[in-house]
Amino acid sequence: MLLNLDVPSPLQYFASLVQSDEHFPLLEAAVSVAQDEYPDLDVEQVLGDVDQLLARLRRRLPSDASALQRLRALNQFFFRDLNFGGNINDYYDPDNSYLNAVLKTRRGIPISLAVLWLELAGGVGLNARGIAFPGHFMVKVNLPKGQVVIDPFTGQSLSREELAERLEPFRQRSGLVNDFEVPIGLYLQSVPSREIISRMLRNLKEIHKTQQDWPRLIAVQDRLIVLHPESWSEYRDRGLALAEQGEAGRAVPDLETYLARAEDALDLDAIADRLARLRRQKS
Repeated sequence: MLLNLDVPSPLQYFASLVQSDEHFPLLEAAVSVAQDEYPDLDVEQVLGDVDQLLARLRRRLPSDASALQRLRALNQFFFRDLNFGGNINDYYDPDNSYLNAVLKTRRGIPISLAVLWLELAGGVGLNARGIAFPGHFMVKVNLPKGQVVIDPFTGQSLSREELAERLEPFRQRSGLVNDFEVPIGLYLQSVPSREIISRMLRNLKEIHKTQQDWPRLIAVQDRLIVLHPESWSEYRDRGLALAEQGEAGRAVPDLETYLARAEDALDLDAIADRLARLRRQKS
């Protein structure tokens, strides 16, 4: 007798993971992003590999280790012994965003390295969080005597002066200087897990858009819409990618959704023109 077991698609599985902010499994959601590129990926195996790293790290720590000792042991283990670091030779390789690949090569981009580091940090009882620092994802740890901010690309701990220096080009570009200057602390606030996954996906989105890789871009857009069902610009971007791929029938509803919902957007006329052309294509 054959059993009819409905196996969820990668997108359905992702949707089941990200439906609640209260119980958001950051690592599992991040690993599952790679299923579009690696359809046979065993997510549980990747999670198990990270658990093994955590077990190795825990064996190094005395039971009475202070938070500072735990942080030092984590950084020694992650950045020096395991040699995780930034892929400076091929920064825009999509594999830098897929945690199964990052675990094998030990190379990634700041946000993928941060997700792995945060999992290990939490596993040894550190109060660690991600920071959506402009242009470069960071992590921070709250210790009894203050906060430590770390660049996951290099493992370097950054002083407030160094952070201000890194922030200066962004401030200049954004006009946030003199009377409009924002305190640096506002750039160091914790970011929720949902936003970490969003940022990972948007990194992939930029790569695929630049390469005009419409099928991969559409797969990323599907996930962004599941993650943020009321982010209307993501429907627009999926619709435009579908149109580029020659799928007018699927593009039309997305662009209609955008026009109906994004009331104050500056590109409504341009999107309406594109939609009219697609409708003529369909008919």
